[in-house]
Amino acid sequence: MLVHGLYHRPEHFAPVADGLRAQGVDVLVPELHRGSLAADTAAIQAAVDALEEPPLLLGHSYGGSVITGVRGARHLVYLAAFVPDAGESAAALGGASPQLRDAVVPGEGPDGTTHLDPGRAADVLYDDCPGPLAARAVGLLRPQAPGCGRGIPEHHSWKLIPSTYVVCAGDRAIDPALQRTLAARCTAVREWPTGHSPFVSRPALVVELVAELLAAVSSRT
Repeated sequence: MLVHGLYHRPEHFAPVADGLRAQGVDVLVPELHRGSLAADTAAIQAAVDALEEPPLLLGHSYGGSVITGVRGARHLVYLAAFVPDAGESAAALGGASPQLRDAVVPGEGPDGTTHLDPGRAADVLYDDCPGPLAARAVGLLRPQAPGCGRGIPEHHSWKLIPSTYVVCAGDRAIDPALQRTLAARCTAVREWPTGHSPFVSRPALVVELVAELLAAVSSRT
């Protein structure tokens, strides 16, 4: 199960999902944007509970806060993601980089919804992608309700379930130094020379990692 981050959609993970399905892997990419971390977590929990077997959960960026609060997975993958401990939120851990914060454009309505400036988003989120690919990814971005990054998980699955952290060393959205600190909470760590969104720039890397971890998990059961 692939869990996207803020401003993103399931469609951003389409190349990874297609690559895994080509290898015979069942893949779900749920939609978040339920209005809060608690609501997003509940949606993913419901999807996990509906499965016949515990899934591998991959969370990107804010998606790490979501999968942290979900019970019943067999393995967690944090892709340039937040790994909150008790009482922590993504924002409290350091949150978005100054470059990403500068890309946030306040909404015009009273509800606090924001969106990302397309030009700045391309430079921060998809800087290692060819221009047309970055443009397509930017075109998929959607407005974001406020407050999700300040949500605090009620459960901390990484303390109970094996986990793998992928540090994206060229990330402009979440400081790689922060990622390395968070990675120390996980069972295993990988480091890739990518930007924030390897599921767009290097989907084969993500497919290879997930297939490898699924094979390892299957061999232990």
